[in-house]
Amino acid sequence: MAKGLLGLLLLMLMVSAPQAREWDDQVVKAAQRNFPEFLDLLAIADVADNAADIQRNAAFLQKAFDRRGFKTQRLANPANRPLVLAELTTAAAGAKTLLLYIHFDGQPVIPEEWAQKSPFDPVVKQRDERGAWHEVARDRLLAQPFDPELRVFARAASDDKAPIMMLLTAIDLLKAQGKAPATNIKVILDSEEEIGSPSLAGVVAANAAAFKADALVILDGPVHGSGRPTLVFGNRGIAQAALVVYGPRSPLHSGHFGNYVPNPAMRLATLLASMKDDRGRVLVDGYYAGIALTPDDKAVLAATGDDEPALLKRTGIARAESVGATYQEALQYPSLNVRGMVSAAVGSKAANIVPSEATAELDLRTTPEADGRHLFDLLKAHIEKQGYHLTDGPPSDADRARYDKLASFKLGSVQSAERTSMDSPLAHWAVTALKSATGPDPGSDPVRIRMMGGTVPTDVLVDALHLPFIGVPTVNADNNQHAHDENLRIGNFISGTQTLYSLLVTAYR
Repeated sequence: MAKGLLGLLLLMLMVSAPQAREWDDQVVKAAQRNFPEFLDLLAIADVADNAADIQRNAAFLQKAFDRRGFKTQRLANPANRPLVLAELTTAAAGAKTLLLYIHFDGQPVIPEEWAQKSPFDPVVKQRDERGAWHEVARDRLLAQPFDPELRVFARAASDDKAPIMMLLTAIDLLKAQGKAPATNIKVILDSEEEIGSPSLAGVVAANAAAFKADALVILDGPVHGSGRPTLVFGNRGIAQAALVVYGPRSPLHSGHFGNYVPNPAMRLATLLASMKDDRGRVLVDGYYAGIALTPDDKAVLAATGDDEPALLKRTGIARAESVGATYQEALQYPSLNVRGMVSAAVGSKAANIVPSEATAELDLRTTPEADGRHLFDLLKAHIEKQGYHLTDGPPSDADRARYDKLASFKLGSVQSAERTSMDSPLAHWAVTALKSATGPDPGSDPVRIRMMGGTVPTDVLVDALHLPFIGVPTVNADNNQHAHDENLRIGNFISGTQTLYSLLVTAYR
């Protein structure tokens, strides 16, 4: 009996391995046909402050979807940064419709920080045995045997142009096989995600019928560090704020006025330090109020199986902050981040002065229990509690004569956090689909992330369309998104295409 069972298992392995290899080869060939198109897309600058560049991206993408049989339209917004809506209706009568959200704009760049000619001149690199990256010819992407460890370095290589090309590659695979998606597909390509999607709500409201769907799937973000197919059931929101501490009316000679005129940079540093302790926990009264993780929540978070020592090694730190007991727990709490500081010139341009002001730009990552505007109000009260008088802008002479500590604190853009059920029909559909996706452990359940740390405009779409939603990330976890040397591991292009193919062929009911 045991020998018979062992023989059956061996037979199954002998049959399944060639089938998996054949399937991998199909995906690799389809991807290699599309890599030149992917590089062409990455070569179009996509920072939202240049409307002309965004228009070029929109035109490129519209043609790319048109070639695959989609019905497309560009949706105008007041900033002349058009969004693209693409629709493919080929499923059987009565089939449901999925709305896929992807964005094509990228974060601002500082070109001199990148280890290449330009962030918009994509390069292919290979890592040597010491871990250093070296540029190789682009045609290495097309070579056999295929090397999944090659990476493409460019702005938006992972965030978020890669999922667009993965989706188009999955569509190409279906066409080559004579198949159609099991569900009708609509794709919204956002042009302003990296600046908070300020036009999205208005565009959706003006084109409500065109956005009609049964569920929303967000294609953004990195897969779990294990590389396994991943599902995300929520995302943190974000609120941005600017804090300016004022000093003398104009910069002063540090020899003549040091020890006499308070330095606003030092005061800003002290003020920021009062907001968090040395272990990273926010000290502002009420900042974590309402966050209560149940035993079931903690079990879900623990089940992701994060390799915490590997995270420490990858980030280059000796220990993590203590907001949560684990990485996943930390993401369930609102954060307080200093995303930039400036007071006066540094380096060769530094002058021996007491500066006139010091500025800190903050981002507050929020949760469904902690609204961004509420957190801003808590911070405002904390600043005032430290003895600061807040003004709407630069203080008047009367303010300067009356108050010792002067500052302004202004709220910028706000996006809300969202979280959805892990036990909904949409969640069960996605789990079923991703079980069939090839990965390190094919057939196993995907990693389930209760709430990812990043922010996408889920709130706008959910509030406007009242749709159930889920997130399906596809890119490598170590992709350097939002920083210099952003990259995409080519193996993730293959696994991401397989994931999206699995979603497309699995009917949502």
